[in-house]
Amino acid sequence: MPSNRIPEPPFDYGLDFATTDFRRRPDLYRVGKGEQGVLLVEPYKSELLPFWRFKTPEIARESSEALFIRFERYKADGDFVGMDMARKFLQMGWTRARRYANHKGGRKWNADRSEVLPRQDDPVKAEAAAIFYAKYVQVRQDPVYARMKAEHVARAPGGGGDGDIG
Repeated sequence: MPSNRIPEPPFDYGLDFATTDFRRRPDLYRVGKGEQGVLLVEPYKSELLPFWRFKTPEIARESSEALFIRFERYKADGDFVGMDMARKFLQMGWTRARRYANHKGGRKWNADRSEVLPRQDDPVKAEAAAIFYAKYVQVRQDPVYARMKAEHVARAPGGGGDGDIG
């Protein structure tokens, strides 16, 4: 089955993230795969990280809604990088809560990484993950986001990679 994902140049970890303001230099931003760069791209990381929490369904609901509100604000401002970073934080809420639902303490491996720890089923964390996933899908399927992503990718030099995992 053919993929409907937009090809995106790979995330460039060689950039100087400590001094690059991606709001001023959106041309340097690459979507990458999944959550790549979510904790590197400023000023968005600093704007979004304080809202990212997933310990309980109630906290996940508040967090995902706060991140979605920021997505909508970035969209209103025509800021694709901000929109995509909000998408990454929503995706990261889903994947991290899912990891904690599957593995006590979020640890998938033993200390020396020689074996995978037993899976668990934590329904509280699973519910938190589902809350984030619903918002993540809503953002990913937003027609304005899809259009802006296609435009951003078309302007980006290079090629390869997928912009998303879903």
